[in-house]
Amino acid sequence: MTQALRVTVFDYGAGNLHSLVKAIEAGGAVVQVETDPVLAVRDTDALILPGVGAFAPAAERLAPGREVMREALLAGLPALGICLGMQLLFDGSDEGPGQGLGVVDGQVTKLVAAQIPQIGWNRLEDVTDPLLVASGLDVAYYANSFVCRPTAESVPFMSAWSEHDGDRFPASVRRGNIIGTQFHPEKSSAPGVAFVRAFLQFAASLRSAS
Repeated sequence: MTQALRVTVFDYGAGNLHSLVKAIEAGGAVVQVETDPVLAVRDTDALILPGVGAFAPAAERLAPGREVMREALLAGLPALGICLGMQLLFDGSDEGPGQGLGVVDGQVTKLVAAQIPQIGWNRLEDVTDPLLVASGLDVAYYANSFVCRPTAESVPFMSAWSEHDGDRFPASVRRGNIIGTQFHPEKSSAPGVAFVRAFLQFAASLRSAS
């Protein structure tokens, strides 16, 4: 009998993870919530960086194990960063002090828009990530004031884009087995849940191949 996929959600202590954990468990995975960044990447098949909270306290919680987590991701551990979780994949944020994981070069800045925060549905454009394509996710749910700004060298890692009030920004990023979404897939109706399941299947295929 195949062992269930082990997924760890790194909890920055920011709030309700219920809908995210429920979406992962619905995909057949066993979920562990972990507040220690070193333990979060130990004895697990995939890491989830959730989308609740502010950058500075999340970076502070990440700091003691930042290098350990960064090395695990660069070594191939599948990871999905959602909203703030995607922003933590970058170097830093104008929202507050602290270092991100720096697995994608760039800075997080405020949306240049009259309507902030962006709350609601927005279209995904120029989608290249096969997991997004397979799930049919082309309109997603956002709740954000800050967005990622990649360096010129990192633009090829951007795997979908969105535009809010004339400001075009990365909707998703993909570097190897590391995936980030600025939107909330767990709140993006059936295609969003299908995307989460596609990520879990992707992580399971990597485990089987190893």
